[in-house]
Amino acid sequence: MVVTQENVAVNGSRSFSPQEIADALRDRIRTGELRAGDRLPTQADLAEEFGVERGAVRQALRVLQEAGLLTNVSKGSPPRIAEPVGPGRDEPQRTMVGLAPRLAEAFAEQNVRIDAACLTAQSLMLAMGESVRLIHEGRARPESINVRVLLPSRKITLAFPVSVEGRGDDDPVHQRWLKMRNAQAQVLEYNLGSLRSTHGIDVQISFRALPFTPPIKLYLLNEKEALLGYYVLDEREEEYESQTLEMYDALGSQSVLFAFLKQAGQRDAAFVEESQKWFNALWETITTDLTLS
Repeated sequence: MVVTQENVAVNGSRSFSPQEIADALRDRIRTGELRAGDRLPTQADLAEEFGVERGAVRQALRVLQEAGLLTNVSKGSPPRIAEPVGPGRDEPQRTMVGLAPRLAEAFAEQNVRIDAACLTAQSLMLAMGESVRLIHEGRARPESINVRVLLPSRKITLAFPVSVEGRGDDDPVHQRWLKMRNAQAQVLEYNLGSLRSTHGIDVQISFRALPFTPPIKLYLLNEKEALLGYYVLDEREEEYESQTLEMYDALGSQSVLFAFLKQAGQRDAAFVEESQKWFNALWETITTDLTLS
């Protein structure tokens, strides 16, 4: 007769395997006991609860991370429950609806990295306000923030916005765009830069000039998510310095963003990785220093 013995913790209670710990935590997430954005207990607390060594807890956390249920694993603090991937989250949303909450989620990590390629920094500037507010409220505490932005050079002839009547020697449509580009980027730079003195966060924000007009807008969040939107041109009028400008332009804030999550599968992961390669290659090769003046 063969006698089997259960794993027994030091205190005499049953000890759990890493898979059993993962399954127990998975049930808490499924039932709502642990919600998206919540932090898990520390590894020490989980080890005590399940009667195991920390190594078993770390293995369990890796299982949940690979399943896309945890973020911020191995960052020096307890990981967070990931936002669910599925209907509702991955539905396309307009930039001014979808960008701010995605940025706020990205700012929940200790080391934040945001890369953006766009026509102006308007949408990024406005959407970033929510993340900055969370830091001031103490609800987000990143140690570092690294933001890189690609914007069209002032020296090129833009494909858009462009006057319906064509370009003149002193094109007011181009001057209006340039004024907006500089002002919005300066506000973004100031709002993020102020976090150095107010919260001691290591903030780096830099700009590079594109030698072409970007036909799309792209936001890359912590190398884990890519948000892509198309600039859709339309003929419209805009008041500028006591004159009415008729132009072909795109309202970037109304662009629909399509989300690709690295944890959502091979197809999305490949898109995020290739988008990051595309951005890095532009940053390191044909772009130039951008002066906000």
